[in-house]
Amino acid sequence: MVPMSTIKTVCVYCGSGRGTNPHFTEGAKAFGKALAENGIRLVYGGGSLGLMGSVATSVLDHGGIVTGIIPEFLRKREKALARVQEMIVTPDMHERKRLMFERSDAFVALPGGVGTLEELVEQLTWKQLGRHAKPVLLAISTISGSHCSRWCRTCARPSSSASAFPSRSSRPIASRIFCRS
Repeated sequence: MVPMSTIKTVCVYCGSGRGTNPHFTEGAKAFGKALAENGIRLVYGGGSLGLMGSVATSVLDHGGIVTGIIPEFLRKREKALARVQEMIVTPDMHERKRLMFERSDAFVALPGGVGTLEELVEQLTWKQLGRHAKPVLLAISTISGSHCSRWCRTCARPSSSASAFPSRSSRPIASRIFCRS
């Protein structure tokens, strides 16, 4: 695991929609605030909508630094967030994902859809295959336990990289990530 002192940039994968639970937006905002307060830069998908926009806006509102990476074809659809310090427009999703990986020390998946799941699974796969040793965290604290737990138990079997999964805790996700004790 990468020591907290070396985590300077976190890539957040999450939905461009708000989701079905208002706690998702609250959690995204709290996580953004925690990133900013801990001096950790955000790398994210570049949009201003949904949870993606909530986490980025929160980082900015609390004095943090944000890099958005968005493919050209999504600029209008996801309304690229103009306030970010750096906006990188890529020709396609492959370049976007490569740059997000290269510019990040850790990965956090907040609630999202198929795209979020795909990006999370790709990072877990690369970690399992030994392509990187960066922390990968699934931060969906309000998901019903049965589906997520079953998926995580399956993925954490001995043939998988169990270290890719955090232990369960009742503390808020931001405090678990930034606890330095």
